[in-house]
Amino acid sequence: MSSLFSSALWPFALATVVLLGVAAAEALSLLVGASISHWFDGAVGDADHPDGPAGTALGWLHIGKVPLLAILVIFLTTFAVTGFVCQLAAMSVIGHYLPTLLAVGVALLCAVLAVRVLGAALGKLIPRDESTAVTDASLVGRVGTIVIGTARAGRPAQARIHDEHGTVHYVMVEPEGPDESLEAGASVLLVRHLSGRRFHAIHNPKPELL
Repeated sequence: MSSLFSSALWPFALATVVLLGVAAAEALSLLVGASISHWFDGAVGDADHPDGPAGTALGWLHIGKVPLLAILVIFLTTFAVTGFVCQLAAMSVIGHYLPTLLAVGVALLCAVLAVRVLGAALGKLIPRDESTAVTDASLVGRVGTIVIGTARAGRPAQARIHDEHGTVHYVMVEPEGPDESLEAGASVLLVRHLSGRRFHAIHNPKPELL
């Protein structure tokens, strides 16, 4: 174990530990009816990409188009695997590890490229909440279903909504009352747009509308 945290391998061992921690946290959160995935996305979902090179870079990496947790997993996995492979291959071929900065640079490059390529593929498979056809506010009055988590005041859960064109949107909803809750699988009606992709919702008074 100590060799994994040697000066040549510790960045990749650390990435592996973080990856395992994220996986454990997601598994535990799902057991209690929540998900750190939608928590991650909710934390950045209301922010637009800045103008200039930074915004271009975020778009190139599919930030805001693919769940942030998925991007993090792709990055950490590729970084760790590439780093270990490079260093172990170097030890096998030339008898010593590559300089740590060189190995980290190679691993970072591969991880960024993996996010770009795999993120694009993932974005085609996962329906996202972005749409140029309708505004967020126009979703008020639409009926949907809680798909992840239990919504409570100040603790939104993810809901799936269809707009008038049949496009799927994933939004964050919470009840209006402090003592109310909306559980996974519940049919809900969006009643107020808060900000970004966050809404107040109530139990659907007419389930036949869904």
